Amino acid sequence: MTSEFNDPGMLVSTAWLAAHLNDPDLRVIDATWFLAPGRDARAEYEAAHIPGARFFDLDDISDKRSALPHMAPPVEMFISRMRAMGIGDGHQVIIYDNSPLHSANRVWWTFRLMGKTNVAVLDGGLAKWQAEGHPVEDLCPLMRDRHITVQRQAGLVRDVTQVAAASKLGSHEIVDARAANRFRGEAPEPRAGLRSGHIPNSKNLPWERLFNSDGTLKAPDALRAEFQAAGVDLTKPVIATCGSGVSAASLFLALERIGHADHSLYDGSWAEWGSFPDLKIATGDA
Repeated sequence: MTSEFNDPGMLVSTAWLAAHLNDPDLRVIDATWFLAPGRDARAEYEAAHIPGARFFDLDDISDKRSALPHMAPPVEMFISRMRAMGIGDGHQVIIYDNSPLHSANRVWWTFRLMGKTNVAVLDGGLAKWQAEGHPVEDLCPLMRDRHITVQRQAGLVRDVTQVAAASKLGSHEIVDARAANRFRGEAPEPRAGLRSGHIPNSKNLPWERLFNSDGTLKAPDALRAEFQAAGVDLTKPVIATCGSGVSAASLFLALERIGHADHSLYDGSWAEWGSFPDLKIATGDA
């Protein structure tokens, strides 16, 4: 069943956006991103996007000092790029995508990491927006510089050392959003040079199980049931992980939706863990 839940700090419906699209302090972001080659997110944005939307390039707005893909950007880069996009203090930001990987959730998490709380994901994304007959355009918006204040929330992100400690001590639930065959080590990784398997003592909840058939996030009771079916103890702090930190953000959003108290995201995810031969891996089911 499609949710009509609206929280401008987390998730809003297409109906909510349609009603607020012309609000003067609303800013819309297209955060479409694809893992597999063959589709060009920027070209698709330029062909058709929600009126007024800016394009957020997930690979470009990232930490260039890291060899890992699309790591969270440094604060200074985030500030400069958002100012250039005309996004600043006092704006209500709505983020959507047209990606099967729900990449808007990663960009939403990035805003939250930077301390911005007036930001929400469009439930169902561009596909639902267009299916309902709402307008799209191919014009890039006029963008005026706007001051933005950022305060990085270090507790929302975890590095490899922290995840290794959590894996060894069992202090957190580590939840992996990758497909089950990748988690079990039965399928090769899409990125070359990575071992197959999962972080020891982690649980597997493939991100697809969080969503309804129309791309909207499942209701809280259904989300809790998915976490419980995956063997996740929701009384513990949770670290979300995946292939490269994108679909893990869907786990993070789902945890927010059910009111979980303490959750973070392993930014390096399997792209980092699977590349280090001295880090232990596990195969098979959790």
